[in-house]
Amino acid sequence: MVAAMAAVVAGMSTPALAATARPAPVPRSAIAFTPGSGQSVVDWNRELITILGAPGAQPATVHPTRNFALLQAAEYDAVTSITHAGPTYIFSVPASRGARPDAAADQAAHDVLTALYPTLRSGPDQLLAGELAAVPDSRGKQQGIRVGEAAAKRLIEIRSSDGSAVTPPPFVAGNRPGDYRPTPPNFPAPVFTNWGSVAPWVLGSGRQFRPAAPPPITGAAYARALNQVKSLGQDSSTTRTADQTTLAKFWGAAPIWNVWNQIAQKLAVTRHASLEQTVTVFANLDLALADAAIGLYDAKYHYLVWRPVTAIREGNTAGNPRIIGDPNWTPLAVTAPDPSYPGAHATFSQAAATVLSAFYGDHQRLAVTSDADPGVTRTFGSFQAAANEATLSRIFAGQHTMIDLVAGQQLGRHVAEFVLDQLGSAPAGVR
Repeated sequence: MVAAMAAVVAGMSTPALAATARPAPVPRSAIAFTPGSGQSVVDWNRELITILGAPGAQPATVHPTRNFALLQAAEYDAVTSITHAGPTYIFSVPASRGARPDAAADQAAHDVLTALYPTLRSGPDQLLAGELAAVPDSRGKQQGIRVGEAAAKRLIEIRSSDGSAVTPPPFVAGNRPGDYRPTPPNFPAPVFTNWGSVAPWVLGSGRQFRPAAPPPITGAAYARALNQVKSLGQDSSTTRTADQTTLAKFWGAAPIWNVWNQIAQKLAVTRHASLEQTVTVFANLDLALADAAIGLYDAKYHYLVWRPVTAIREGNTAGNPRIIGDPNWTPLAVTAPDPSYPGAHATFSQAAATVLSAFYGDHQRLAVTSDADPGVTRTFGSFQAAANEATLSRIFAGQHTMIDLVAGQQLGRHVAEFVLDQLGSAPAGVR
């Protein structure tokens, strides 16, 4: 499947992408699925996505994956404090016998979201009232609520000093060939310039799995990769197929971490996953995505590689005779305001596919939809196939070279495997 996906890109080196797609190990925290309901976990995950869709809700300098991780980690530690069904993430809250884990999860999720978005608390308040109304009144319910309150409060306190609130310093762009600089048409200021220094959730540091340096822009490897984007990613490309245009727009329509959380939502519902199982999957998924974001921006701002639109327009300055500049070249999609290496879609999608494959097995038929691109459904025979398409979509959108994407998949896989193996160990930066 990886080879088939890779073959859709003309001139692509198939083994490069395939090498990043080895099966993930089954983690200690993965547990067999049995009938039950994790619907409340899905409801709270959906509520966060709804909140993030409100204009101005998310601070511009705080990456949304942090808030997914905070939500899911609080629910997870609240539930495991009562059930002891798996290792805790960071801590266990004292819980009386008979405390209700469903009430604990609901209260923890509510308290996280209202702390993060105090002006938008009406939605979480309403959801909490509905969720708790379905739990029979009892002493155990009240005890569960107290556990949820304590778990959310403690985790919020722990993460309050993680560096995410630091105001990034002004970005100073380089002016040498290969240096990243703001991109046309609007030349926006770079985003998340300091996110690589935020304390990770499970990793030891943001640079723990930093990819090796990319090849020089003067070499043949870079020229091949850039010329591929020049052909396939141009807004008026004649080499990109209609389906490649569709998938480029589909995967770029919504934040990629939203899409993978929605894939996990659908799986939990269709599998009738229990509360314990659902909080475990979402904790692994969103802790991996949050640490992938930290590792991603560490690497992006360490290497500071220019974006394809800059490289192609200024190609005659690269000192590479294999690159012919085109000052009028425009990508299919507006370029994201951050450096090119490694690719974000590749990193996040590989991290998510690795986690979900560990729980469900890779060969899972998926029908992926996006609220941001209604009417379009992409179908896949595995998580890896979906991750590969999301990854390759960034070539067709004119956003990244294959060099960026291979490095992103490697980073995402390494982060996810580490999280799957280490969940329950507190990262040194936030003890």
